[in-house]
Amino acid sequence: MINFLDLKKINRRYSLELKEACARVIDSGWYIGGQELSNFEQEFANYCGTKFCVGVANGLDALTLTLRAWKEMGKLSEGDEVIVPANTYIASILAISENRLTPVLVEPDPETYNISADSIEKAITPRTKVILAVHLYGQLADMPALCRIAQKHNLLVLEDSAQSHGASIDGRKSGNWGHASGFSFYPGKNLGALGDAGAVTTNDEDLASVVRALGNYGSYKKYENQYKGVNSRLDEIQAAMLRVKLNYIDNEINERRKLANLYLQEVKNNSIYLPRVSLEEQHVWHLFVVQTKNRDGLKEHLQANGIQTLIHYPIPAHRQNAYKDLAAQSYPITEAIHERVLSVPLSIETTEEEAETIIKSLNNFQAAD
Repeated sequence: MINFLDLKKINRRYSLELKEACARVIDSGWYIGGQELSNFEQEFANYCGTKFCVGVANGLDALTLTLRAWKEMGKLSEGDEVIVPANTYIASILAISENRLTPVLVEPDPETYNISADSIEKAITPRTKVILAVHLYGQLADMPALCRIAQKHNLLVLEDSAQSHGASIDGRKSGNWGHASGFSFYPGKNLGALGDAGAVTTNDEDLASVVRALGNYGSYKKYENQYKGVNSRLDEIQAAMLRVKLNYIDNEINERRKLANLYLQEVKNNSIYLPRVSLEEQHVWHLFVVQTKNRDGLKEHLQANGIQTLIHYPIPAHRQNAYKDLAAQSYPITEAIHERVLSVPLSIETTEEEAETIIKSLNNFQAAD
């Protein structure tokens, strides 16, 4: 079986360094808020090109705490509208509703799966305050266009960079386009920890300070609580793991691009719609997502050929029970995407032989299967 993702194999590459980093933390006797976190925050900020990075517990908290910080800073109020793509993973929308803000779902560009500039323009109202740009599957949204819209309408821009570590446009990386960005380091991400982890990047010192306080029980100084905060901190061991893996992310991105380009060149099946890429540097291929009108048939066909696949994501947010208040809304492009997408294996551990098997199986698929 060709596994969709084998984290054991991926982390085996760096096993010795990861164990040494873990031992370093254990031996230090300092497990929360220490030197590993401080070093990782600086190194990741440098990598993204931002002035500040704040480690938090996970990617959802990165988005939630950023929006909450803007509320505490007086930039947002309850009920304000946040424009977000309808086809994103539900976490992007959970961060909005958790802050009692109003999610305004808009259709994506069907070619890139990312939020459409035209859709944003049509959705702006006097209550609109934020554009939440999700870089889905590893490809940066059209950030130059989105930033122009935001500047024109005096809107905040929050990047959901959970899948796009290292992607860039004109040399400017994911996490350094908006006023802030939320990253996830969930183990399956391109830059993955060995547990839950996340971070906020920004060039706004005040925002970074408030986010850090909110994630530390609302406290700047121990036992003095400025806000009704939460406990959301990136621990020392995960920071140490991430410091190791950050050294290799660019090499891994190149490996992913090489395999993705092979798929794009060699898969020739009119019943399978392949991803579209604007610029190579814009996509880091967290996922390789194809579309077909007979997804169940393709999934079964690949399974029969020993290939594991996943669906990202089977049910859109407005069809989830959690958001039944949005159920009456219709998003035809989003709904078609969720009914047709299928993610095929693309990993730094995918061998040439496995890639050939995947390509052959995709080419042999008949839509009537």
